[in-house]
Amino acid sequence: MNPSNITLLVLYYSRNGATRTLAECIAQGIESVPGCDARLRTVPAVSSVTEATAPTIPDAGAPYVELADLEQCAGLALGSPTRFGNMAAAMKYFWDGTAAQWLSGTLCGKPACVFTSTGSLHGGQESTLLSMMLPLLHHGMLIQGLPYTHPELMTTASGGSPYGATHWAGANGDKTISQDTRHLAIALGQRLASTATKLQK
Repeated sequence: MNPSNITLLVLYYSRNGATRTLAECIAQGIESVPGCDARLRTVPAVSSVTEATAPTIPDAGAPYVELADLEQCAGLALGSPTRFGNMAAAMKYFWDGTAAQWLSGTLCGKPACVFTSTGSLHGGQESTLLSMMLPLLHHGMLIQGLPYTHPELMTTASGGSPYGATHWAGANGDKTISQDTRHLAIALGQRLASTATKLQK
């Protein structure tokens, strides 16, 4: 990491690895833009057992997000699996705790994008992307999508949307990410990083 580079936060929640794979592709796109670094972070699961606690460091994957990550980032990519057409409770729980950052305008004016994975092809990909945009809009972020200048949007049969990158993971999460989906996720990361770079000038 170059200390003079700007940092883009890739914040995701993943249970079976599909959303994590998308996050890694987006991070790849971010880091392909000169002067940009990706910071991968996740959120702990939410338990219905009130005594449950998560380990300080996850067993696998990215470290848990801290509120300081929001302050330090120049932009944000937000990802979650779909839960009945909405973001997962763990991700919603994190955003419910960001009132102080909302009041202080920590994220205001920074670019953002969203991504998701679903168990079924028509499992609410686009409604989940739209639901994830809502707290970002309340925070004053500048939402980035995927324009149709990316030809994969017209050919993909496995996910992909003008609202953000998506992946059809299958009911058991066993469908591998397609080339179209990979290209779109990388392109989304590049678009986010390019916009953040321009906003720094």
